[in-house]
Amino acid sequence: MSIIRVHDKSFEPYLTADVIKNRIREIAADLNRDYAGKRPVFIAILNGSFIFAADLFKELSVDVEVCFIKLASYKGTRSTGQVLTAIGLDTDIFERDVVVIEDIVDTGKTLSEFLPQLHHQQPSSLKIVALLHKPEATVFPIPIDYIGFAIPNKFVVGYGLDYDGLGRNIPEIYKLAE
Repeated sequence: MSIIRVHDKSFEPYLTADVIKNRIREIAADLNRDYAGKRPVFIAILNGSFIFAADLFKELSVDVEVCFIKLASYKGTRSTGQVLTAIGLDTDIFERDVVVIEDIVDTGKTLSEFLPQLHHQQPSSLKIVALLHKPEATVFPIPIDYIGFAIPNKFVVGYGLDYDGLGRNIPEIYKLAE
């Protein structure tokens, strides 16, 4: 892994594909244990979580359903402070075990606005799995039940995460070079 450019910015290596894959296996093992004998609904938040969700699903052995919702709050390298719902939830989650899949939780704004909508639909349980969490950036504390990696408050790209639309297809995670 070496420094890469996405648009006008340079990014340096942060998490290798193997490190990410191994951590996903560990998270899946926890989910397989916690949901044994159940049939949870996983809600993957687009666009960023699609690669994480796909790789996570490959490691799950329990019966699961998946649906997707599109929420957005970023423009460039900064949060806009507003959460936009572009594709809504089309699955009934009443009295179901629900697991929300997020690529990254930084300020917590997106989930702080989305979770009440889910709670209103009265699921049996509601858990969060996030590949990345930036504790230093948290403004809206959200309980994250399964965390891949706690990372510093640096802008990252790759493995589904983008910078103005580019970089999602990079198999590793890179952080903004200083």
